[in-house]
Amino acid sequence: MLTGLPPLVSSQTRLLILGSFPGLASLAGQQYYGHPQNHFWKILQAIWPSGPVGTSADSYEKRSEWLLTKRLGLWDVYAACEREGSLDSRIRQPVVNDFSGLKRMCPVLEAIAHNGGESFKQARTIAPTLATACASNVALPPESENGAISPRGGPAAKCPETAVAVYKLPSTSPANASWSFERKLAAWRDVFEKHRLIT
Repeated sequence: MLTGLPPLVSSQTRLLILGSFPGLASLAGQQYYGHPQNHFWKILQAIWPSGPVGTSADSYEKRSEWLLTKRLGLWDVYAACEREGSLDSRIRQPVVNDFSGLKRMCPVLEAIAHNGGESFKQARTIAPTLATACASNVALPPESENGAISPRGGPAAKCPETAVAVYKLPSTSPANASWSFERKLAAWRDVFEKHRLIT
C-alpha cells in the first residue's frame, strides 16, 4: 500500500487544488507534481511569472512557500492506495483522505478545484465532510465546457451555508494529451481569477 503526501495549506488558503494520488516521481521526491512533464508548475509559472523556477529540493521548498503566499493549497483525494506505475487507471483499493479538519486549517477556504477526472470522482464523497453540498441528496450540476461545474449559469456548485465552490479542472498530467497546454492554462486561469488569486 502506497502512502500519499500531507496537505500543503495555510490559514490563508483560499483555493485548494485536489489531485488524485502522487505519481512515482512525486512519491520518490516527496514533492507534489514532481514529474518534469507535468504541467502543474508550468501553469503556475505562466499565471504568476515572478515565481521561483527550478526542480531541486531547495527549489521545491521555495515554490511551496511561494504557492502558499498566493493563497493556494495542495492536497490529494486519496491518502493511500495500491497502484502499479503512475496512471490513475491503475489505482486500486484507494483510501480517501480525512477532510473533516480541513476547514479548521483553512478558515477562509472559498473553493476546491479537482485536478482531473479521478480526483473529481470523489467530489460527492468529500462534499458532506466539507459541507460543500447542502445535503447528501443535492447533486452537483454538470460541468461546463471549460471544466468548471456550472449550475444555471453560476460560477460553480455552491452551498449557500458555506459558499465553498467546486470545480473540475483539466488534469495537468502528461497523460492528458487531449488538452493542449494553452487550453489547460485558460481553464486554470479562469478559476484563479474567480477567486482573486490573480490581481
